[in-house]
Amino acid sequence: MILMCGITGFIDFKKVSDADSLSLMTASIIHRGPDDLGNELFEAPNANVGFGFRRLSIIDLSPLGHQPMHFEEKGLTIVFNGEIYNYREIKKELEAAGYTFRSGSDTEVILKSYDRWGTACVERFIGMFAIAIYDSVRGKVILFRDRAGVKPLFWYHRDGLILFGSELKTFSAHKGFKKDIDFDALSLYFQRGYISAPYTIFKHTHKLLPGHFLEIDLKNQSLSEKKYWDVVDAYNAPKSTLSYAEAMEKTEALMLSSFQYRMIADVPVGVFLSGGYDSTAVAALLQKNSTSRIKTFTIGFDDPKFNEAQHARSVAELIGTEHQEYTCTYQDALDILPEWASIYDEPFGDTSGIPTILVSRMARKTVTVALSADGGDEIFAGYPKYFNALKRIKKLSMPGVSLLSTIIPVGGHPISHQNKRSKFKDYFESADEVKKFDIISQAMTFYETQQLFSHDIKNRHTPFDEGSLLNSSNDTLSKFQAVEYKTYMVDDILQKVDRATMCTSLEGREPFLDHRLVEFAATLPSEYKYRNGVGKAILKDIVHKYVPASIMQRPKMGFGVPLSKWLKNELKDTLTDVISESNLKSQQIFEPSQALRIRDAFLSGREVEEERLQYLFLFQLWYNKWMK
Repeated sequence: MILMCGITGFIDFKKVSDADSLSLMTASIIHRGPDDLGNELFEAPNANVGFGFRRLSIIDLSPLGHQPMHFEEKGLTIVFNGEIYNYREIKKELEAAGYTFRSGSDTEVILKSYDRWGTACVERFIGMFAIAIYDSVRGKVILFRDRAGVKPLFWYHRDGLILFGSELKTFSAHKGFKKDIDFDALSLYFQRGYISAPYTIFKHTHKLLPGHFLEIDLKNQSLSEKKYWDVVDAYNAPKSTLSYAEAMEKTEALMLSSFQYRMIADVPVGVFLSGGYDSTAVAALLQKNSTSRIKTFTIGFDDPKFNEAQHARSVAELIGTEHQEYTCTYQDALDILPEWASIYDEPFGDTSGIPTILVSRMARKTVTVALSADGGDEIFAGYPKYFNALKRIKKLSMPGVSLLSTIIPVGGHPISHQNKRSKFKDYFESADEVKKFDIISQAMTFYETQQLFSHDIKNRHTPFDEGSLLNSSNDTLSKFQAVEYKTYMVDDILQKVDRATMCTSLEGREPFLDHRLVEFAATLPSEYKYRNGVGKAILKDIVHKYVPASIMQRPKMGFGVPLSKWLKNELKDTLTDVISESNLKSQQIFEPSQALRIRDAFLSGREVEEERLQYLFLFQLWYNKWMK
């Protein structure tokens, strides 16, 4: 029994939170699990503990999967969002050790694994998960998050109150939650379009880091966050000595194992197929090794700049999937915007979430589970920005170029144009290649966010500041991959897909993010990934065994919508309303003159301001939803 769902709860040392508080928190995430509801309140000696659960049934649809689930004789209770794909193998090991089971669920396997191995049990799991366990005997609550961060888990701690949940909106449902904006974290959003873990938009509120667990001691009210896995360790391992052919063979075997694990379900399963290499790899390997036709789904657009539907159709016809395609109008996409801030309950700037929501809605009519193909670019080096940054770093390391940082002034510039001066200064002040990559990629520099905000802000530490943790066995490309795996993939891509799928009660699975595949790919030499000027080389050669290169080779298109076009036309009135002088003054967040300069420069045709303006506009949608 595998369940996709939402979890929430509290630990209240003042014992004010009650069953009604928990009910409101759980009700806020009904979309994550419409099939069942579970709320339980425990009165510990020093705290009230509440565990809430919403269930989306996937395997063994019986009531035995109800949560919170108990191991009563050991005083253990669990709520769990996600899947442990190898739970059957772990169950056999536990049975051999004398454990008995009353259900066929992976939830029960987690509980008894914890009893057997303690917090080290998590190291045995292959899967995606956010887990909360109440150990009443030891007087502890432990929160776990999976290695890649596929499943989100937020927590809040202030004035004797701890909240946790699959989405931030569960906290807003609790009367004890204080919604104070963290302006330092908001600065990260304007720099990159997302807020890096462990930070969130609110003070005293955190994302539990992937590969970590948080242990809360109810006796002394202490909290301790511990790491059990880090992709950096995989990259720091010795590089593989396998030949390219041997590496291809092992990579394909690990991919197939990972992909097949994620097809386990007692409900219909499908695959999102864009026609690109990552999704084609998932669909082609699964179809080749399946006795029945798998279901694939594609969203198309009228605008050829954004339409990949014909490419996906060609792939589906060749490999023989049962393919469904929906060509949406831009009105379909535009209609998502009023829901954006509700679905993405902290500021989020990646508008490819719109087509992801649309394809999820289409798929949900037919299936309950959909495999996405995220992570392929990070683990196999597919993003053009990696190679562009490598070229730029090489060019800027030429003798004499650094003089530009001293002859170009930084202060006193308007924020209304791409600030190359500020970037040059930051770039040449950094000796670390990972930090240089971040500076090159930023939509706004930290200095520019200082100019935009009416508050004093500090630049928060992120994995982009940790390039030195990657040892000398890693070349520059490997360092880019490792850090992007911990930043952009987790807090942009995975947040995007989780909310887009779960808002439609669709379970999204990520077959490329099996930690066994990630760890192996991290040891591959960069020349196996970036080969003869081609990124993702080893993955592409595997795909070409099933789909000819003539069908696959085309420019990378991405998965976006023309928000900037809408903001100059259909949404212009909304834009000028939410980014108006009166509105900006009432918020007391931004310097009105700076924000208006961005708006007006964009509307006057300065395309360089598109990304900044979009971030500002989407923030205003979030603010109107959650702060008014």
